[in-house]
Amino acid sequence: MPPDQQNDDPRIYMAAERTFLAWLRTAIALMAFGFVISRFGLFLRMLAASTEVQGPGSGASVAVGMALIAVGVVVTIVAAIRHRRYVRAIDEGRFRVVFGSTFAFAIAGLLALVGVGMAALLARV
Repeated sequence: MPPDQQNDDPRIYMAAERTFLAWLRTAIALMAFGFVISRFGLFLRMLAASTEVQGPGSGASVAVGMALIAVGVVVTIVAAIRHRRYVRAIDEGRFRVVFGSTFAFAIAGLLALVGVGMAALLARV
């Protein structure tokens, strides 16, 4: 397809929008998971307080949960910025050279570190 006709294909814009929506779903899942982790730590502390059983004294679940919520917010903001830049690059006919996968790999690495940290925290319990 000639470069001047690439922008006429609505599938390109729809694909960019699907990518944006996928990032938003990921951000919502991160925030929801962070909320669940935070509340589960609170639940465990309340359970330990209502019984004589001593549970883990660490409040790390609140910190991990809040960190995941913060990551979800950052993912939302960056996804919106990237989507706007994607559409602008598509309009200018240079969308193939503008973006890489660095952001996705950074989020994957961060989530892997959070998972390792949570596994280590659960192994102590």
